[in-house]
Amino acid sequence: MLATVTLSTGQRMPTIGLGTWKSSLGQVHQAVLAALDCGYRHIDCAAAYSNEQEVGGALALRLGPGKPLRREEVFVTSKLWNTKHEPEDVEEACRTSLAHLGLSYLDLYLLHWPMAFQRGTELMPLRDDGSVRYSNTHYRDTWAAMETLVDKGLVKAIGLSNFNARQTDEVISTARHKPAVNQVECHPYLSQADLLSHCRSVAVCVTAYSPLGSGDRPWASPEEPCLLQDPLLGTIAQRYQKTPAQVILRWHVQRGVVCIPKSVTPSRIQQNFQVFDFSLSEEEMKLIGSLNCNERFIVPAVERDGKRVWRDAEHPHFPFHDPY
Repeated sequence: MLATVTLSTGQRMPTIGLGTWKSSLGQVHQAVLAALDCGYRHIDCAAAYSNEQEVGGALALRLGPGKPLRREEVFVTSKLWNTKHEPEDVEEACRTSLAHLGLSYLDLYLLHWPMAFQRGTELMPLRDDGSVRYSNTHYRDTWAAMETLVDKGLVKAIGLSNFNARQTDEVISTARHKPAVNQVECHPYLSQADLLSHCRSVAVCVTAYSPLGSGDRPWASPEEPCLLQDPLLGTIAQRYQKTPAQVILRWHVQRGVVCIPKSVTPSRIQQNFQVFDFSLSEEEMKLIGSLNCNERFIVPAVERDGKRVWRDAEHPHFPFHDPY
């Protein structure tokens, strides 16, 4: 039986999904097919990944009348990008994702970041000096527009991504449709224990993106630690005759965290799904949790005065100034 968590909406969200961030055109189509064919029933997408049309092409081969799967068997998530936070832009952005994915509804639609960028067609609206053109549109106003997507049946549920606890509470305080999910970076080096505990207390499910530490992130520097090479994880993996990646994913699952590992390699896609035939002991769970060092890998950064700094730290809604 497929492992799922139950959202506050009553929907069952599969615990392991296929992430499509950084999956390039020409590769993501086959990755989605490989995932669906080996048992995945959860695909995580976003307009900003610029590959939703190719994902849609793969979905079209597997979902629908006369195909192996019914639409309602697969949980599909997409996300509203930062340039589409103006309330009047939200429905059009959602409909564009639906058209690209070839779907009539989304199971989950997330507010990708709390920070709004200047509206327009560019993914990254930049000034001449390379800095981002921001907007002060408040995420609560964007959220109100997202709620109408639920009312119209375009999405089954709405949620957040990269929101801290305070921002999550702000959305909940005025919401008609409360956020079902908060998708955040989460892995043993960034365990998010406080945020996870807070989200549980307000019935918000946490999804981990980059659950394996995103070793292929383009800006990784040689001196940064590589999670998959951590000796503790290697030792535990040997004990169970599993890979370090499988041990990490099992750790997430036992914490009640949904995870969306990205891969375009069929063998790895299958391996990432094979985490339900073993369990970690309570001691092993604590040991893996003790690796936490609040190491945040996925924060857009830029070079300033010879140093890499957080790109959007001056935005009034930047989420990572808060402790969690």
